[in-house]
Amino acid sequence: MKVELKKITQENKADFVALCNSVDRKYLSDRLPHPYTEKDADWWIDMLSKNDGKEGVWRAVYADGKLVGQVSVEKDQKYRGDAEIGYFLATDFWSKGIMTQAARLVCGLAFEQLDIIRITGLYCEPNAASGRVMEKAGFKREGKKLNGFVKDGVVYNLCVMGLLKEDFLRYNS
Repeated sequence: MKVELKKITQENKADFVALCNSVDRKYLSDRLPHPYTEKDADWWIDMLSKNDGKEGVWRAVYADGKLVGQVSVEKDQKYRGDAEIGYFLATDFWSKGIMTQAARLVCGLAFEQLDIIRITGLYCEPNAASGRVMEKAGFKREGKKLNGFVKDGVVYNLCVMGLLKEDFLRYNS
């Protein structure tokens, strides 16, 4: 499957809104509004146009020309030199290697465009598939934040992964 990353724009807004309303939210942060409206998308697209390449890299994920997910790397405002990866993928496209490819691509863009030396990835402990995505993209396990995330009244441990710029460049140049 051919995986491409594209900027989220007014041209793909309707498809992006539909995607955001259809994704499995079991382990997603509440940062993604639900329901996701056109007003939410307008705010998001405006924020991206002002901050992409400066404070983060945000991309829509396409597989064989179809919008199937979103991936981003955002600079951490508390820890200079660090950024955090985040992503979601339409359920029908899970376990096809799409997000692993997208994660590699967005990490390359982030290391190229942002003043960072590492990317941190966090996932809820039961969501092992997310951990495998990061591991296959080159991230290393660093530990856990016990009781680090609450979603719908359920408390989860957060697994911590890290990708150093020097390691990414060594294996991807």
